[in-house]
Amino acid sequence: MTNPRQIAFIALRDVHKGAYADVALDRVLQKVNLADCDRRLVTELVYGSVRRQRTLDTLIDQIAKKKSEQQPQDLRTILHLGFYQLRYQQRIPASAAVNTTVQLAKENGFSGLTGFVNGLLRQYIRLAEKIKKDPLQLPENPVERLGILHSFPDWMIQVWLEQLDFTQTEQLCEWMNQSPTIDLRINPLCTSIEEVEAALQSVGILVRRIPHLPQALRLIGSTGSIQKLPGFKEGWWTVQDSSAQLVSHLLDPQPGEVVIDACAAPGGKTTHIAELMADKGKIWACDRTPSRLRKLQENSQRLNLQSIQVYTGDSRHFTQFQNTADRVLLDAPCSGLGTMHRHADARWRQTPESVRELSVLQKELITHTSTFVKPDGVLVYATCTLHPAENEQVISAFLAESPDWQIESPSGVELPDSAHTTPQGWFKVWPHRQDMDGFFMVRLRKTNNSE
Repeated sequence: MTNPRQIAFIALRDVHKGAYADVALDRVLQKVNLADCDRRLVTELVYGSVRRQRTLDTLIDQIAKKKSEQQPQDLRTILHLGFYQLRYQQRIPASAAVNTTVQLAKENGFSGLTGFVNGLLRQYIRLAEKIKKDPLQLPENPVERLGILHSFPDWMIQVWLEQLDFTQTEQLCEWMNQSPTIDLRINPLCTSIEEVEAALQSVGILVRRIPHLPQALRLIGSTGSIQKLPGFKEGWWTVQDSSAQLVSHLLDPQPGEVVIDACAAPGGKTTHIAELMADKGKIWACDRTPSRLRKLQENSQRLNLQSIQVYTGDSRHFTQFQNTADRVLLDAPCSGLGTMHRHADARWRQTPESVRELSVLQKELITHTSTFVKPDGVLVYATCTLHPAENEQVISAFLAESPDWQIESPSGVELPDSAHTTPQGWFKVWPHRQDMDGFFMVRLRKTNNSE
């Protein structure tokens, strides 16, 4: 099987049965031998159709007689693929989008409905030509308007509109619908940024540096398999988004210290901490998922780091670390609302209820892991979400109950220009402003008079 649209359809069918989009995509791509351009098309169609699901459903609702949810699930998936190409893939001619979608219907049990599929997609093209503007009709209500146009659930739009104005919320939505970039973090213990730049340029890969992040390089354009790039096997670099790199700089670990990474897997920040400590000292990497910890061990071996000790279990239940750490990183499990461009289906998996449950977990984690810190030590709390219930509210609640802790301004840490800390002292990365994943981070210090 080499038809990219059929392969995309099979992956999407799995997604609609509950599979994660990236897992479903990997599964189908491993079974086939495709040219690079076809692999890219499959990836684009799968992630795009999942991301834009709400918009595509609304188009079906508005143009067809039967609502999208009343359509047979496989037919709805086929229509998503057709509308996605017509609406978002300028390089695919409209006639090709229509004909290949009709063919998909024919080959997947809907040969009696090919006329319906053909008519629906052609109606969209006719409307676009006739009214010379977008055939998608949008409501006046700003929450629904942004939610339908950019394909997010209303509650998520609401959370952002409470923090940003309409224009900025729209910019954030647009940013989250882009394909993600890949950032590398070079390993200064065995190479230099210049050496990695030269090695990548020698195989035709364009890169650029990122201000204020001494180890970061952003890859530009398509790169093929990451593991095949020069320097990967040698441990010269690892993949890590710039925002995540900021977190370890905020922690500012020093050689010889004891550091605990309380939710460490898969280990991007743990290995960064080891690099910043020149691999001198001790880092306890704790996590409750053994398979993800194995990934951390593989990474630290590839980067040739010796200072990391792995500890399996739930950090909320450890008692042996009390008052032992100079610094603790709590990179808390979160809803991931800052990294939705990387996880196409995350916007449909999270709910206000799941956010509430996560905020309870986050409060338990910070209350307990703060006991690991020695007097005058530091704790950094970080998440890759943009939801105040998981960020500001967790920190405010913790400080209200913990008189021996205070926020410390991130002196000595160079932050991107437009990302100054807030008056409260925490630091928030808004993707549409800084062009990196959305993150929240704050540095807390334990005062000396505490026991």
